Parts: sequence; C-alpha cells; structure tokens
Amino acid sequence: MKEKIKTKLKKDDTVKVLSGKERGKTGRILKIDTVKGKVLVQGLNLVKKAVRKKSQQDKGGIIEIEAPIHISNVSLVTKSGQKTRIGYKFEDGKKVRIARKTGEEI
Repeated sequence: MKEKIKTKLKKDDTVKVLSGKERGKTGRILKIDTVKGKVLVQGLNLVKKAVRKKSQQDKGGIIEIEAPIHISNVSLVTKSGQKTRIGYKFEDGKKVRIARKTGEEI
C-alpha cells in the first residue's frame, strides 16, 4: 500500500498553478488525491475524453473534463490575490490555518 502525501490544502481552497500549461491561472480545488499526490482544479487542465452512451437519453461523444495536477504545482491564493504558504496557529485552544505571507486567517 502506498503512503499518503501530507498536505495543508483542503477542498474548496482557491489555488494558483505554478508550472505547466496552465501556469498563472487560478481555480477552486474540487478533489484531493493524497495517495497519488494530485488535485483536481475547477476549469483547469482540461482534456478531451470520448464517452459512450449509457442510456437512450444519455448523450455520447467527446467531452472536456478536468485532469489532475500534481500537488506541488499549486499554491494557495489569499483573498488579496497573492500566493502564499499555509501555516497553523492556536487561537482559544483551536488550531487555525493562516496565510504565511499576510498572517490572515484562511
């Protein structure tokens, strides 16, 4: 069994792509695969896939879906729009994620 990759990113975080064909674009995380170390980002890294009809009403043909991007190629984006790393801080006994650059709570 493969080991899981540790990440501080979570589903619905806004991230910026650091390298590859989608470099510089931002999107929201749809899914995180910790075993393979990949993330699905909404509207980015689109690939065409041939789909067969499953029923009479269902449409077959070529569709575009998001392909996974390696977790190391994305970085969290703050509300102000700059990329940052994620840190943790304890407030009132609770662990809170913070942006390392600005110190704001995520």
